[in-house]
Amino acid sequence: MAVKIAKILGCEVVSADSMQVYKGMDILAAIPTNDEMQGIRHHLIGFVPCTDRFNASKYRSCAQKALDEITERNRIPLLCGGTGLYIDALTRGIRMAEEADDEYREELKKIASEPGGERKLYEMLLKADPESAQKYPCGDVRRVIRSLEIVHTTGKTRGEYEKADRERKDDYRCMLFALKWNREDLYERIGKRVDEMVGKGLVQEVERLMSTDSTVQETAAQAIGFKEIRLALEGVITLNEAVEMVKRNTRRLAKRQETWFRRDERVRWFDTDGRNFDEIAERIVSIIREDMYAG
Repeated sequence: MAVKIAKILGCEVVSADSMQVYKGMDILAAIPTNDEMQGIRHHLIGFVPCTDRFNASKYRSCAQKALDEITERNRIPLLCGGTGLYIDALTRGIRMAEEADDEYREELKKIASEPGGERKLYEMLLKADPESAQKYPCGDVRRVIRSLEIVHTTGKTRGEYEKADRERKDDYRCMLFALKWNREDLYERIGKRVDEMVGKGLVQEVERLMSTDSTVQETAAQAIGFKEIRLALEGVITLNEAVEMVKRNTRRLAKRQETWFRRDERVRWFDTDGRNFDEIAERIVSIIREDMYAG
């Protein structure tokens, strides 16, 4: 859809996918191929080493630079991707990721690695931010740590901080569009996509990443597919079971993404079954052109 719109309006695509920024995870992150890009220039894809930490704040900085370069060429930047936090970080100037304390985070990670550490962290969160403790289970160490870090650095709960960020004025004049799939069609599409990933070498990619250092593995583990296939390679479950887990977890991600964007009043939704992309692209282009002339 992004490519169709880009061809008509003369856009360059800027990825808004938190996994596609990393190098060496082409299949896990579903990096678009040259054939899929169809000659349209894409930005912020495969440019960050897996050993580097990357967050919404860094994404915003890199995306702002890309947007400046694109507009200097008198072309239109077109964001494409489902990482809502990254889209908000750029369009709304969300600063949550700026509030970081590396030393404190490492201290929390050390606690998590010790026997009973996850429970200890969770109890800390229960005292500091009960609302987040209800939202994130004990085993979701990454989000528990992030929530504690926000309280530590800002004195606000995660909910309070995110609410303040959502209320900030947009940094850019932007329009947001999303595709609404019939649940059955969406799940079928997800199943086919995962099967294609396996056919392209997903297992081999995970195996290669498993042989690298722990920092790379920690990054790869954020992508759906790594943990599941790793369990199969370690003999904990069968490969078929792992593939089904990948499909299930991808379906859950799709539901979370829809929930995120449903809360954003800026988003315009278009029903699709995958066969009316040309029609939707024309409608979106018409809306953008009308807004450009009006502005």
